[in-house]
Amino acid sequence: MNLSPIGVFDSGVGGLTVVRALNRLLPSESVLYFGDTARLPYGSKSPDTVIRFSIEDAAFLTGKNVKMVVVACNTASSVSLPALREKLDIPVVGVILPGAEMASAKTVNGRVGVIGTHGTIASGAYQRALFELGVKAVSAQPSPLLVPLVEEGWLDHPITEAIIREYTTPLVLEGIDTLVLGCTHYPLLKTLFTKVLGEGVTLVDSAEATALKVSEIIGESGIARTGGRGSNSFYVSDIPLKFQEIAQRFLGRAVSLVTQIQVGEHAG
Repeated sequence: MNLSPIGVFDSGVGGLTVVRALNRLLPSESVLYFGDTARLPYGSKSPDTVIRFSIEDAAFLTGKNVKMVVVACNTASSVSLPALREKLDIPVVGVILPGAEMASAKTVNGRVGVIGTHGTIASGAYQRALFELGVKAVSAQPSPLLVPLVEEGWLDHPITEAIIREYTTPLVLEGIDTLVLGCTHYPLLKTLFTKVLGEGVTLVDSAEATALKVSEIIGESGIARTGGRGSNSFYVSDIPLKFQEIAQRFLGRAVSLVTQIQVGEHAG
């Protein structure tokens, strides 16, 4: 048994859906979260910059003695995992492969849709993973307007519903039966996605898929914590009060403390 926390990082608040999924699936585990809010978004940065930021974020987490690192950022997952695994001697999990694996298992007709930010879709990471898993057709759609709507709290708003319909209609016309929510913000909109798409399209929540993968790894590695109840710790590189406000919406409960720290070249 290993009592150390699971480390999770993201460029901002989206990775909190992964924290929520971990809390639900693994209530005995503690989670230490870092949101790099001073340098977001990662999606508009070059791959080299994202890799550097990811290594710095992971270094902060390992300095807190985490037992594994979860890259709860689709952009970072698409480019940084090889570099992180080379540098770290603890397990590293991204959000893309678990989501792709779940989608390939759930699709019946072999046609899978993916929505995400411009950066994630342009990287082709989900598309490559799905094709390697044997999916015969992948339809990908950038959906950038959804992130600010989630952070604004418009989770059941007619405008949000209309935008979801606009983004998903081309995918439905291409015959998908499964849709990967390829951004960690999007699981908060599952109710609206279900309303728009109906029961004919299965939703894949990459946050839930990632939590399942974490559970599998810590079980196989013998580092799971058994018994007791875990706790969450939150760190950010900027705007802790704004983060705290949004975090409470994401997690559905009060977040008592968010600590601001520095990472990278300006860290002391």
